[in-house]
Amino acid sequence: MTPTITTCGPVTCLNVTGMGEPGGTEHLAAVRALFTVAGAMGVGTGPLEGQWWVEDERHGLEVPREQWRWHLLLPLPGGPGEPGAVERARELSRASGASVDRVRLVTVTEGECVELLHEGPFSEEHLSLKVMEEFMAERGLVPNGPHHEIYLTPLDDPAPRTVLRQPVRPA
Repeated sequence: MTPTITTCGPVTCLNVTGMGEPGGTEHLAAVRALFTVAGAMGVGTGPLEGQWWVEDERHGLEVPREQWRWHLLLPLPGGPGEPGAVERARELSRASGASVDRVRLVTVTEGECVELLHEGPFSEEHLSLKVMEEFMAERGLVPNGPHHEIYLTPLDDPAPRTVLRQPVRPA
C-alpha cells in the first residue's frame, strides 16, 4: 500500500455537518438526510464521503469519538441540476422524517492531497494513516485541512474499502 499525491476539487456536494461518533445516532441521521434529499432530487451521486477533524490539541485518534466533528458529503458529479433543486428536494422529503433541513449544497476544493486505499475494518485505519504520515514526512508535507474518507463500500460492509485522503501543503 503506497500513498499517491493527487489534486482534488472543485466538487459540488450535498453536505451535512455534525459532531459525534461514526455510526452513532447523529451520524446515521445525517447519512439518512443526505440520501433522502439526493433521492428526491433524482440525480446520480458519488459514494458517501466524510471529512473528519477534532477541536483539540491531541491527535484525532486520542480524542473520544463522540467529540469528533465531520462534514458528510454526497458528490453530485453532474451538479445539482436546476437552480433551487436542493430546496425543492428538501420540501419533497420533509414528510420522510429525515433531518432534511440540515442538507446544504457546498463546493469542496482541497487542492494537493495524499491518498491511500485502505482495505479492511475502520478500526485498522490507524495503520494506513501511519503509512500516509510517514509518506508526507518524507516529502516535507503537512496536513492542510480535515482528514477525508471516501467510502467505496457501504458502512456496514464486513470488508470495507475506503480511500483515505489528506489535503497537504509544504511544511
